[in-house]
Amino acid sequence: MRWAGSLLLLLALLIPLVARAVEPGEELGDPRLEARARAISEELRCLVCQNESIDTSEADLARDLRRIVRERLKAGDSDEAVKAFVVARYGEFVLLKPRVDAGTSPLWFGPFGLLLGAFAAAYFYFRQRRAKALEGYLTGDEERRLDDLNRQP
Repeated sequence: MRWAGSLLLLLALLIPLVARAVEPGEELGDPRLEARARAISEELRCLVCQNESIDTSEADLARDLRRIVRERLKAGDSDEAVKAFVVARYGEFVLLKPRVDAGTSPLWFGPFGLLLGAFAAAYFYFRQRRAKALEGYLTGDEERRLDDLNRQP
């Protein structure tokens, strides 16, 4: 039983090592620049893995993108300039959280519009269906009396 606890502790200690894909040779000497590089890398998508940031991906392309980010930071670029450089080179898809603008607004708001349209269609469909179902229950005289009652304020 005691060895199982030791094994679990060892596995818990190894988890952070697995999640870190940045190799020691890639890291920058300046801790502030390295922190900026890591923050930018967490926002960029690995184009091979697709739903993983380049910070945690071990793909060759992710390694190249991390190197580009660090080179641009060493050259004195701001965080936004580095992201703009990568987006210009690889497209908007490289961002894990795409910007909201005219080009991406259908992706952000389209599902809500479709849901609203579906609710409106369902409302009108069931309203029309109910009216047709009630059509045969009243006689002509009853329908006139009902219309008179509906017209009264």
